[in-house]
Amino acid sequence: MHPERRKRLTLVLFLVGVSSVAIGLIVFALRDNISLFYAPTAIASGEAPEGVRIRAGGMVVPESVRRDPESLAVVFRITDGEEEIEVEYTGILPDLFAENEAAVVTGTLDEQRRFMATEVLAKHDETYMPVEVEEAMQQAHDRRDAAREQGSAAADSRYDGYRNGYSSSRAGGYSQ
Repeated sequence: MHPERRKRLTLVLFLVGVSSVAIGLIVFALRDNISLFYAPTAIASGEAPEGVRIRAGGMVVPESVRRDPESLAVVFRITDGEEEIEVEYTGILPDLFAENEAAVVTGTLDEQRRFMATEVLAKHDETYMPVEVEEAMQQAHDRRDAAREQGSAAADSRYDGYRNGYSSSRAGGYSQ
């Protein structure tokens, strides 16, 4: 091999190696800051991993909020219109947190598949719904509508009220 070619090949291999190490270090450093979004249906079906920081979102189920009078602990359920998951949170909830309103929670699933939230975000104004929550709820409604067309007993209408009156607007935001 010609010495000039060998020099170029060595340089290219060195740059590829350094780039690979840099990308690996960046991914390693950011792994704790990455949180994937899962709908309540995906969590209930076992798709979400345990012990990994994730986000979930949906509508807060009416009459599901239970507060501990002795502490800041609160337990509530969120739904995407198809499945519900129970969320445990200790802390002060956002002022705009309410039943029958959209919420996004960040936390982990424990061994019993309970969602242990470390952060709760509530919708910012009455016209905004988080994009992930709206998409998850729309998918649940589409599955339920398809099941209704097939005459399935799984087509439950108890959450039909959630889809009425909510529209997405990227101008809104979350309140913490």
